[in-house]
Amino acid sequence: MMSAAMTAAELDALRDAILASPADAIVVCDRGGVIRFWNPGAERIFGFAAAEALGKSLDIIIPEAQRARHWEGFDRVMATGRTRYGEGDLLAVPALHRDGRRISVEFTIVPLHDAGGSMAGMVAILRDVTTRFEEMRTLRRRLAAVAGMEGAR
Repeated sequence: MMSAAMTAAELDALRDAILASPADAIVVCDRGGVIRFWNPGAERIFGFAAAEALGKSLDIIIPEAQRARHWEGFDRVMATGRTRYGEGDLLAVPALHRDGRRISVEFTIVPLHDAGGSMAGMVAILRDVTTRFEEMRTLRRRLAAVAGMEGAR
């Protein structure tokens, strides 16, 4: 009879495969917002090699206009240990690629706690949704143009 649960070795292999995947970005930061882990997905989506991102502030991927709002929310999560974006709700925001262009990402976060239960940092799992965002914006514009033409009749 087969066991339903994965072994510790299988779970380790699963963890390693997920962290090494180029599909989604996995970024870990400490409580000061300094990047401590940057997977191949983060390299692909944001354009920074891990060696370039590690030890840097999250500001390298946050557009200037969004930084104040980001840090306000970040500080609130660090103070309370609670976020609605860790329970299935996705946050959609603009982000920066290494080459300076803006991209659109959706993400969820997982608060990290130290042995004493205090906030130690966060894990963000991010997906590039730039293409979908641009397609939706184009469709909205077309719909608005059609509605405007019908209203002019």
